[in-house]
Amino acid sequence: MSSTSQKHRNFVAEPMGEKPVTELAGIGPVLGKRLETAGFDKAYIVLGQYLVLKKDRELFQELMKDVCSASSKQSGDCYQCLKDWCDEFL
Repeated sequence: MSSTSQKHRNFVAEPMGEKPVTELAGIGPVLGKRLETAGFDKAYIVLGQYLVLKKDRELFQELMKDVCSASSKQSGDCYQCLKDWCDEFL
């Protein structure tokens, strides 16, 4: 199993609720601002896109690159965070 950040573990440990997008692993203040500007101000909105894309890693990472210029590491961390959250709660 790959190592995950504390941020990742904290996110996956509990229901999402109204968490801001910056609570997602891989999403810091800069990407968070870009996502908010694009209408993705809450983690659940990003989750919605993840689910619409049928949990496809490549499509999700492409979306994150297009929407907020996320690097492959940042979008990969975010993808893994959402995937693990879904495995836990869906």
